[in-house]
Amino acid sequence: MEISFRKLPDHRHEILVRARRGPDVRLPARPVGPTLPHDLVHAVVETALGIEDGFWGATARGATFEGFEPVVPGRHRRSGLKVLRRGGDAVLAAELSVNWAYRVWRGLPVEGRGLGPALLDADALARTGPRLDAAAARWAAVPEGGELLWRWGTDR
Repeated sequence: MEISFRKLPDHRHEILVRARRGPDVRLPARPVGPTLPHDLVHAVVETALGIEDGFWGATARGATFEGFEPVVPGRHRRSGLKVLRRGGDAVLAAELSVNWAYRVWRGLPVEGRGLGPALLDADALARTGPRLDAAAARWAAVPEGGELLWRWGTDR
């Protein structure tokens, strides 16, 4: 599966997902966030931690998430919602791990009211931090109108 993160004006980006089970899909323009597109953070952290059944693994298997739309309108036989019903718990667990890794990488609080126990150990964080650094450098090097191409399952 190929994921194209296109950098747009005004700190926005859009995503195009090709070569997955099911139709090609796109996520229309949205804000990037303080450093990286959230879904790029998912790709980086899920890859670093070997998470194959998280957001991008489910997308590769044909899952449909809110906001994504088919590139070519029409019906397709495989329902993306069925994929989510079967693997929704794993997707949620990946979301929590990704958010924890991102908090640590950004230097945001990881202790205190409402945060609960650490979701990732030091070994996992040692794998995610450098990869987030590398992804941030790759994203920063993309010119406006350019794209960062991520190949799910092969990019590091």
